[in-house]
Amino acid sequence: MAPVAFDGVLVIDKPPGPTSHDIVACVRRTLGLKKVGHLGTLDPLASGVLPLVVGRATRLSSLLAGAAKQYDAVIRLGLSTDTYDITGTVVWGRDAAGTDAPAATAGRRHPSPVTVAQAAADFVGSYLQRPPSFSAKKVNGVRAYDLARRRQPVEVPPARVTVEWLDVVSVDGPRVRCRLVCSSGFYVRSLAHDLGKVLGCGGCLESLRRERHGPFSLETAVPLAQVVEDVASVAAELIPMRSLLPGIPAVVVSDAGARRVAHGNSLRVADIVPNAQPPTPNTDRVRVLDNRGGLLAIADRQPDGALHPKIVLV
Repeated sequence: MAPVAFDGVLVIDKPPGPTSHDIVACVRRTLGLKKVGHLGTLDPLASGVLPLVVGRATRLSSLLAGAAKQYDAVIRLGLSTDTYDITGTVVWGRDAAGTDAPAATAGRRHPSPVTVAQAAADFVGSYLQRPPSFSAKKVNGVRAYDLARRRQPVEVPPARVTVEWLDVVSVDGPRVRCRLVCSSGFYVRSLAHDLGKVLGCGGCLESLRRERHGPFSLETAVPLAQVVEDVASVAAELIPMRSLLPGIPAVVVSDAGARRVAHGNSLRVADIVPNAQPPTPNTDRVRVLDNRGGLLAIADRQPDGALHPKIVLV
């Protein structure tokens, strides 16, 4: 492996099957690095955009993780499971083989496309959503899925989420394909379950593909197989530190300012390169760059106006 400094974001096009942790572990082994993490879990069933923070970029996880996400989902109506997706144990409706239908579902017709679209429209906006029992949410300090697997009662508190838009792309019998943009913390599995409940026929998630996580999209995603088979190509696919968080204003500092930042000291007016465009005085957070454009730190403005490094990257 070439002696390359891997610092930045590597966007993986996750295949269905492995967990997000599996992907992280694979990339760690392949690159020979310890500092690799993901910005938001994708269920094993799901595929698509899984941004990985690599090297020093792991320190930026808290600023990158909370972005909105875009999905392409297929919801299976007429079937409810304990996990809210097709991999779970059926708790209502026909089983995966289409047998043993309860009397409640006998002869039931699938909702019309118009009915489905009207019901789905009610999920646009902000509301309290209850995560699935089989989720990583903690209940009294214990992961909900650990309690659920032990068949213990699980009552995951609802969380406020936002759906910016939701389009029903098609309704083909029991399968509803939709695309949506939602806030961080939103469970598409819960949407599938709740939509089925509203329609009175049950529902679960059949497939899910994440198309976008904040600024990271499928257009820049790399298949996991490519990373494993061609490590030398990873450097070219890595989104460098200097390109991250473009929405945060930047200041350029002198060499002396760079040294102050490296030691966690606040920046002085003399440390800011005068011909660089400074952020407005009311900017609470800035990126601190060196004179070559390298990202040195994220700094917060103090009450006295000074810029103090909050996250040091050098």
